[in-house]
Amino acid sequence: MSKRRRAGRLFLLLAFLCSAVALGLLMFNKYDQRREAPTPSAAPRGDESSSRVVVLYFAAPDGGGLIRESREIDACADQVACIRAVVTELIKGPLGELERSIPQTVVNRITVEGESATIDLGEGFVTGLPGGSSSEMTAVYSIVNSIAANIPGITGVKFLIDGRETPTLKGNLDLRRALAPDFSLDKSPAGTTNGEPPPRREPGK
Repeated sequence: MSKRRRAGRLFLLLAFLCSAVALGLLMFNKYDQRREAPTPSAAPRGDESSSRVVVLYFAAPDGGGLIRESREIDACADQVACIRAVVTELIKGPLGELERSIPQTVVNRITVEGESATIDLGEGFVTGLPGGSSSEMTAVYSIVNSIAANIPGITGVKFLIDGRETPTLKGNLDLRRALAPDFSLDKSPAGTTNGEPPPRREPGK
């Protein structure tokens, strides 16, 4: 075999190895990004006529985890107002092909202490949930993940029902303490970007 032919084969081998390494790094990066929380955007201040884009977590159509949906909402002035806006949008339900994650209910009160938010929801949050651990986990982490993804500084969410502490909703998750977000439940397709938000839906529609 001539030196030129051997050099040509060596070049092709090196090119193949470089391509394989590059493809492997790309696939790993996509896999890793699916498990990272979206970076929370700072709440707008001082301009009440502006808007912001939020990332909401709704139930996947097949019931296997949560999927992100972007939405444009009115600007909010502080953490409590922003949390209320996020939860209100979750209650309205998805705009696309995703499934509702929480039942119709009311938001009684929201407080923030340090890095923890406490949300007081109506009894409908409990009575409207079907049985099973999957629906309970989807409802709770739809709220917790959405708040953590959009509200800087909030790393835990505690739930009250009509002003009362509740140990659990349906006998599965322990709600006696503030829950940290669990972004491993995010099953959004690889490469999903928030991009332009879908059209805003009016309340009650």
